[in-house]
Amino acid sequence: MADDVFISYARATEAEAIRIAAALDDLGYEVWRDDQLAAHEEFSDVIQQRLEAARAVVVLWSREAVKSQWVRSEANRARAESKLVQVNVDGVALPMPFDQIHCANLRGWRGEPDAPGWLQTLKSVAKLANPDKAAHTPRKIAARSTFSAVSDKPSLAVLPFANLSGDPEQDYFIDGLMEEIVTALTPIRTLFVIAASSSLALKGLAITPVEAAEKLGVRYVLEGSVRKAGDRVRVSAKIIDAHRGAQIWADRFDDWLGDIFALQDSVAASVAGVAEFSVQGAEAQISLARPTTDLRSYDLYLRALVEFRTYQRESMYRALEMLDRAIEMDPQYALALSLAAGAHAIIMQFHWSEDLAGHGMKAFELLKRSLQTGSDNPQVLANAAMAFWATGDTNTAMPLADRAVALNPGSSWALLAAAQVRSAMGDLDKAEDYVVRSMHLDPLSPNRNLQLGILAAVRFAQRRFEEVVEICREWITLANHPTSVGMLASTQGHLGEAGGAGQALALLAELSPMTWSEIAALLYRQPEHRALFLEGMGMAEKLQGVAAPAGAK
Repeated sequence: MADDVFISYARATEAEAIRIAAALDDLGYEVWRDDQLAAHEEFSDVIQQRLEAARAVVVLWSREAVKSQWVRSEANRARAESKLVQVNVDGVALPMPFDQIHCANLRGWRGEPDAPGWLQTLKSVAKLANPDKAAHTPRKIAARSTFSAVSDKPSLAVLPFANLSGDPEQDYFIDGLMEEIVTALTPIRTLFVIAASSSLALKGLAITPVEAAEKLGVRYVLEGSVRKAGDRVRVSAKIIDAHRGAQIWADRFDDWLGDIFALQDSVAASVAGVAEFSVQGAEAQISLARPTTDLRSYDLYLRALVEFRTYQRESMYRALEMLDRAIEMDPQYALALSLAAGAHAIIMQFHWSEDLAGHGMKAFELLKRSLQTGSDNPQVLANAAMAFWATGDTNTAMPLADRAVALNPGSSWALLAAAQVRSAMGDLDKAEDYVVRSMHLDPLSPNRNLQLGILAAVRFAQRRFEEVVEICREWITLANHPTSVGMLASTQGHLGEAGGAGQALALLAELSPMTWSEIAALLYRQPEHRALFLEGMGMAEKLQGVAAPAGAK
């Protein structure tokens, strides 16, 4: 079981851990990190065994890592055994006594084999793990590209387009144009495309395309601008190879606003046709499906999507009002139908109405209509899967989610829907695989609260409670609702954290009349996982003496 290298890191820097592990693996080292933990294994026991067996322990220090009891404990053990190799991935100040030990600087490292910080890291690893390699540390890593830690495909991000119209009210329209271009490119199997939502998270930041590429972990970026004057639209776009800092393609498109979909076709086809990607322009044209022929309905859908993604009660009702108007204009608009179904399901799920049955009936009616017109649209299928899951019908949700992934394996949202259903059904390994892939594709996602929620549910069922607390704290800052707060309360109950458990139970009672059993049923369909959740809630109650809601037991 002896490994050359053990990698210690906080969950937020998993992409960096993957990159470092892959580079070391390419050099012939045996590397272990916690993604290799089998579902049946006890987390703490395996960690201790692997730490003891490893010849070198590489600790990735980050803002999250310095706060993590797990990372600091692993670093302490490695320091005591004189096998600690420290790297700093975001410039954080190291805690004592680790600030007295040399630490390599890997901030912004994307895999460059001759980067000074990486060469320092290799020298230390080689000296500890294999002294024979120390004198001739390789200068080049052959098997992986600088920008291919997550995918071996050419990687691309479409950056937020600049609004040159002088009208801030057009921002939502321009963002929607960018998202449609991403939608056109994503199904192309020879490309690895970052989700539009992560790219939009960079909107307004004063960073260069190269810096944006580093932040998103891609080699190529497509950036552009939109100038709208009356009924005319001009789109300028260019592709930059961030690795070389060189522009490899540029073009300009002028068209009438009424023919915006043809404009999207032209941009997508031109990007796909760039020789660097070895993709035919026809693939982009084939992959683009017309969401609706009514631009007013499309406008309302884009506005509703912004409200929907907040997952707050008032915003959900605002989204539903816009979607109702969009559907009235175009009754066959499958995306709007499926998103409206999801809004009704969420309102019912969190008891945000006095008429839960009415919202449930409306959700099922809209789902039926959306699937009649959008059965081959991965986004519609993913929306429908999430809505069916929220209503408790996982048997219907699962094949829809699986089909969405099969049709578009590069869709972060399809993977997230599949992860949600798999987690609820107890297929923890598959759920973990899907949610991690979703996070890689969409690292700055507005759906991060869902990503964190699914990851927390998986880790909880695996009894990795310390990790769940860390995940829940970020989750709650993004979505303060019954499932996030309930998960934190149950986890802190299992850990015996009286103060935190009491606060979480009190907050849960304020948020919703949902019972503990209802929350458990929402998170899990497997009896043993529900029982584990309710056991933690009972422990939290005993720790703080907080009365359970009626019907919770």
